[in-house]
Amino acid sequence: MSGNTKVTREDWMKLALETLISEGVEAVRILALGQKLDVSRSSFYWYFKSRQDLLHQLLDHWRDNNTRFIVKQADRPAASITQAVLNVFECWLDESLFDPRLDFAVRAWSRQSAEVHRIVNEEDDTRVDAIRAMFSRHGYEHVEAFVRARVLYFTQIGYYSLEIVEPVSNRLSLTPAYLLTHTGEEPREGEVEAFAEKIRRRPRSSRAADDELAASAVR
Repeated sequence: MSGNTKVTREDWMKLALETLISEGVEAVRILALGQKLDVSRSSFYWYFKSRQDLLHQLLDHWRDNNTRFIVKQADRPAASITQAVLNVFECWLDESLFDPRLDFAVRAWSRQSAEVHRIVNEEDDTRVDAIRAMFSRHGYEHVEAFVRARVLYFTQIGYYSLEIVEPVSNRLSLTPAYLLTHTGEEPREGEVEAFAEKIRRRPRSSRAADDELAASAVR
């Protein structure tokens, strides 16, 4: 194999992430990735010290995307708790903020590795604590804020784990009821409408992917 000098670190990472998601961590191997990229093993070592280094960087990518954006969204200023929860809900409807397939793949990986299991638990705690702090800022007592944060977060993780798929239009229609359930308050006038419009303004490719995913679930 002569090697493709145009292959970048981003190419290696992109393929490794796709492989992790589609085939699992055991398939993330230097030789196999190199063959798909049509490069020699030496190309890999320009960017990574070892396979373990690559795996650590995959975990860093997962953490820096999925966890960071949940924390960021939960920390956004909001005039009401229902608006604050809608900010977090954006993560569930925008894969540029939270990639559920990657999250699922890392959780599957964690069942094979005590270290990754520990890291996943730590990240879950970080995510829940960010949502708890959000509820606390809006006047919820500490224990109630913590329980509401866990219910909100783990409900969504369970939704992904059970592979429940439905059209975005269905999710949006249920948003007021979810807000009431998670906060104990009705959304303020215009909040849900503004949220729905923001979701509808996503790039067409994202919406089309949602519709295709929903359609495949009923075929």
